[in-house]
Amino acid sequence: MPVLVGFVPTTEGRAALRRAVEECRLRGTRLIVVSSEQQPAETYGARRPALEASEAEVRAICAEMGLTGPELDIRWIRDAYEPADDVLAVAEETSAELIVIGLRRRTGVGKRILGGSAQRILLDSSCPVLAVKVDQRTPLDDSGHDGEVYTLSVSSIDERQGIR
Repeated sequence: MPVLVGFVPTTEGRAALRRAVEECRLRGTRLIVVSSEQQPAETYGARRPALEASEAEVRAICAEMGLTGPELDIRWIRDAYEPADDVLAVAEETSAELIVIGLRRRTGVGKRILGGSAQRILLDSSCPVLAVKVDQRTPLDDSGHDGEVYTLSVSSIDERQGIR
């Protein structure tokens, strides 16, 4: 069963991708990268990044970490309504073993206006979810990695015990 990562071309998205590659190596499985094209312009500033540039970045990060070829499946979903729906649908379709997502800090107002894709994935996933957060206070190191990554939560559903 594959590991799935929800990717956006941000510091948090890159941290999630790197952690997902590590999880693939630990579990001996392949990686599925899911990215939705339909993101609010505010997420990235004045313009959205081109999918081609994002795919090249994903392939470069994965190659740097030794993951290439059939071990890597990249899925770009165009005209998506909600990124959380896309991630959850692909996770169900592929029987994903784990979903990895990146988290970013938002204000209370930002959470109410922009919704909560991460929250939806954490609550609605039928498989465990690993959420990672980047410590923005840690500067870029010489390898170009964005800050230090912290694991915030892992959720899983056990039919006998509920959520643990």
